[in-house]
Amino acid sequence: MEDNINKHTLLKSIILHLLPGLVVGGFYFAITPFIQEHGYPSVMALILAGIFVLIPFELGFLLYQKQLKRVKLFNGVIKYCQRIPVWQYFIWVPIVSALIGLIFTVLNFTSDFFLTFFDWIPQNMHLDMGLSQKFSKHNLIITYASFFIFIVLVLPTIEELYFRGYLLPRMPAKLKGWTAIVHSSLFALYHVWTPWMFVVRALGMLPLIYVVRRKNIYLGIIIHCLMNSIDFIIAFVFILNY
Repeated sequence: MEDNINKHTLLKSIILHLLPGLVVGGFYFAITPFIQEHGYPSVMALILAGIFVLIPFELGFLLYQKQLKRVKLFNGVIKYCQRIPVWQYFIWVPIVSALIGLIFTVLNFTSDFFLTFFDWIPQNMHLDMGLSQKFSKHNLIITYASFFIFIVLVLPTIEELYFRGYLLPRMPAKLKGWTAIVHSSLFALYHVWTPWMFVVRALGMLPLIYVVRRKNIYLGIIIHCLMNSIDFIIAFVFILNY
């Protein structure tokens, strides 16, 4: 039961939420000029940051906790692993995905508004999905083949295991009813490469957090992967018509 889990202090929780984002973001900003010089959009830098930083950090941390505590990875380090009937996936996944999509759409204007506060970030460092004629079709195919493997499948799975499976159930008990919004806000701040999306991410992820806490981590993984697949589908259509 969640009540039997050793809770983190607020400071520890903040550090474990934000530290991987700071490292991933630092790697992204450092290699973006190099990636662009070789004819790739900056999203490729984010993919490489995921491969070389996010996976070792977040998955490595979970495996370290498994070894340190001498417990199972699932239903040990990672919580919310109870089984649910298959039919519930066909109910919860579309409902929660639609809710997240609706929130992101309605609150998209906040990203445009807060972007003005980050005009000190060089334009070439902004996340560029590469959907323009300035990138070769060959490079876009490589970029989005990698995008599908990592951004759509691997990285959101690891993020869900780390954030919703490990950190969420260990949020400080004193937060009480504020647990979901604090966790969601910290997850939004973790994305340091797109800080102007803080509001839309913080509020947009609340339905996912709710369903994971009430149901299981696998719902979160499926929904997160589906949400990330939207950019892939848009890029796939663009490349087909290049």
